[in-house]
Amino acid sequence: MTLSDSRVPIRERVKTRGDVYSADCPCRDLLDVVATKWAALAIGALADGTLRFGELQRRLQGVSPKVLTATLRRLEDFGLVHREVIPAVPLHVEYSLTDVGRSAVEPVFALREWAESRYAFALAHAERAGDA
Repeated sequence: MTLSDSRVPIRERVKTRGDVYSADCPCRDLLDVVATKWAALAIGALADGTLRFGELQRRLQGVSPKVLTATLRRLEDFGLVHREVIPAVPLHVEYSLTDVGRSAVEPVFALREWAESRYAFALAHAERAGDA
């Protein structure tokens, strides 16, 4: 059973806090969404406020338009990101965090801080492993 299984009513799919280590825990779907590199970086970038697609892509150096589009769609599907189409010529699309998305900022920033502060250690370890 997954959050996307439309045959099961939402009240039965999301019962409690859950147990992420359980194979049938629906919170795994949400963890799968936010625990990717591009999703975590997009959440972090949107923490500063609303961004248009091009601005977000420039901020997330190295992400392809296809991957960014897929990432933003998944974040939107799970209610973490709000997508607003602004009728203008040319059409403008803006992305912002929802309240639930904003609640993910602190853990995402904590993980980013951890990764940045442990990078030298991890790199040295990987280089030693590559020499073996």
